[in-house]
Amino acid sequence: MPDRHLRILVVDDQPNVRRAVRSMLASKGDWEICGEASDGREAIQRTEELHPDVVIMDMSMPLLSGLEATRYIRQFFPDSQVLISTFHDFPGLRQLAREAGAKGCVLKGDSKEFLIRAVESVVDSKPFFQTGDSAP
Repeated sequence: MPDRHLRILVVDDQPNVRRAVRSMLASKGDWEICGEASDGREAIQRTEELHPDVVIMDMSMPLLSGLEATRYIRQFFPDSQVLISTFHDFPGLRQLAREAGAKGCVLKGDSKEFLIRAVESVVDSKPFFQTGDSAP
């Protein structure tokens, strides 16, 4: 994928995880972290305000889960692609993420290369599922 300007919304209830994602994506100078959110409801609100190209969405959050927020975002803001980010890998995760409308899923704590590849893939409308049954 040729470098292009991307607007990314980072959603996680843990500030240290949001900082880590920012740090991992900092090497991509043409990618802008346009905002952050700490729960699913705020993710929906920020998506409506900011119209990001990609939403990196934590799966487990208070108030509204990442999967529920993903369903809403994909229904009402279809131009924003969602990439689920989780510590929890289990059989069926890929299917749950897809059913919610996510274009991909990555494990938190894995290399920044996985995260960068995943963002590039979902922006190109290619699924990237590192988790939930088998690697990409």
